[in-house]
Amino acid sequence: MKKIVTLVAFMVLANITFGQKFAYINSQAILGNLPEVKQANANIETFRNQLISLGQKKLEALQKKYQDLDQKQKKGLLSPKQIEVEAQKLKVDEEKLNKFDQESQQRIMEKSEELLKPIRDKVQKAIDAVATENGYEFIFDASMGFILYADKNTDISDKVKAKLGIK
Repeated sequence: MKKIVTLVAFMVLANITFGQKFAYINSQAILGNLPEVKQANANIETFRNQLISLGQKKLEALQKKYQDLDQKQKKGLLSPKQIEVEAQKLKVDEEKLNKFDQESQQRIMEKSEELLKPIRDKVQKAIDAVATENGYEFIFDASMGFILYADKNTDISDKVKAKLGIK
């Protein structure tokens, strides 16, 4: 009985491992060759620079308010209570600036996802098509660093690039 179980287990394992086709791609190299990615990255960078510029203006305005308060304090134009009230207002403005910075980072990530997701979906569709056409059951991504060794003949990056119409 034990021999039959061992034989069945071996046959199942052999069927699983010997009948499968494996391949790999370098998704970063593929994405790097797509003009849509370059355009999306340029749009993201422009958006990022706009938010940085706006944040810089807000920072400069806040710094000016701090300088004005410091000048008024040095000239003795404000009572200690007025200084405390004005300083508290500036702290609120500083918190708003920090919140703007955090929201800007979030907006940049959202913009990036909005622009790059359709491109990643397009690449995934090409990978799926190449896998189906060539009978691959597994395709790994070498750019993720999970492949310790792979025969160069199993690299199908060029087939995926061809499916996407890039060289």
